[in-house]
Amino acid sequence: MSEGTIKQVRALVDEVYHLESRQVLATLIRLLGDFDAAEEAMHDAFAVAVEQWVRKGVPANPRAWLVSTGRFKAIDGMRRRARFDASLVELAKQLESQSSISDIEECEDESVEDDRLRLIFTCCHPALSSEAQIAMTLREVCGLTTEEIARAFLTKPSTVAQRIVRAKAKIREARIPYEVPSEKDLQDRLDAVLRVMYLVFNEGYSASFGESLTRHDLSSEAIRLGRLLIELLPKPEALGLLALMLLHDSRRMTRTSPTGELVLLEDQDRSLWNREQITEGLSLVQQAFSRGVVGSYTLQASIAAVHAQANSSDETDWTQIIGLYDLLLQAESSPVIELNRAVAVAMRDGCLAGLVLIDAILVRGDLQNYYLAHAARADLCRRLERTAEARFAYERALSLTKQDPERQFLYRRLAELR
Repeated sequence: MSEGTIKQVRALVDEVYHLESRQVLATLIRLLGDFDAAEEAMHDAFAVAVEQWVRKGVPANPRAWLVSTGRFKAIDGMRRRARFDASLVELAKQLESQSSISDIEECEDESVEDDRLRLIFTCCHPALSSEAQIAMTLREVCGLTTEEIARAFLTKPSTVAQRIVRAKAKIREARIPYEVPSEKDLQDRLDAVLRVMYLVFNEGYSASFGESLTRHDLSSEAIRLGRLLIELLPKPEALGLLALMLLHDSRRMTRTSPTGELVLLEDQDRSLWNREQITEGLSLVQQAFSRGVVGSYTLQASIAAVHAQANSSDETDWTQIIGLYDLLLQAESSPVIELNRAVAVAMRDGCLAGLVLIDAILVRGDLQNYYLAHAARADLCRRLERTAEARFAYERALSLTKQDPERQFLYRRLAELR
């Protein structure tokens, strides 16, 4: 076998791993009933592929071959360990009788897609903590390493690993079923999946800490997960969330200056917004509205759509945006939504009108520790030439944010006041 052929096969195995490993893992989890056993079996299968595909050629259905090989490697491992644990003998027999090689090789894409959907719902099961849901989804569904997840959320790899270990133990001990929930429970469980996706996207769109405003790797993973979800389960709110993420992400290149400084929406060069993402996002919003009752994600996407269709801040239909915020508040009462609506009111009716609304939120005791509330108040006071109030609000906002570009922006605004 020539060196060139070996390199070609290894490159092909790498490509198949990149494209198919998550699907292979999802099916192996269903067949083996255990996350760790499935992951070990998957890696064993790819190791065997490097060796056998060089000698025997690439199979017609690489994914089915990998599932079959991984399954039998797992059964062989159980048999070897059976002398120490008699219960593994019966388990190996059960796994062997579940399906034949031909059953797996003839598996249709539909069953594989069902496996991926099962995996998403299992990783986002409400019995798991929010942190565990995020870690499990990024690790098992998206394929990120623990190191990559730790970097994304500025924590230690050991902490992420512990969350994943505890989550897997919880799934095993609580016997959480590896399945798509029934129609009766689907909406509540879907809400958990969408919330995890939104949390991942938000951390990528506006990082909590660090030197960079955005984490493109995280927002891209959330969008990729959103595409997978609507492919498997095209519910209106799943369409709405993907639209929202695409419309926000379309502005990514213009949200910071070449030197990394924050650029506000009204000052962004809209000619640089990603028109392909905007077109797709607008289409998804329309699809979501056409499929029935819409929720908060679709309404937020509709607001983003109004911004995306305006050539400038002055040309934005602020009345329509305020109306959408009113609907959003009916669907989901939130002081953050009230704050965003107040900013829209300021853009339509003047700074004083918006300031009155923001002050009412703060006096009520809400958002006292939310830096954007104080930054918005500072900006309106600055425009009204209420300099002392603006300075105090900027300083309060500075004390609450740990994001470097945001801090630099606030420092610059303070310097301009002086």
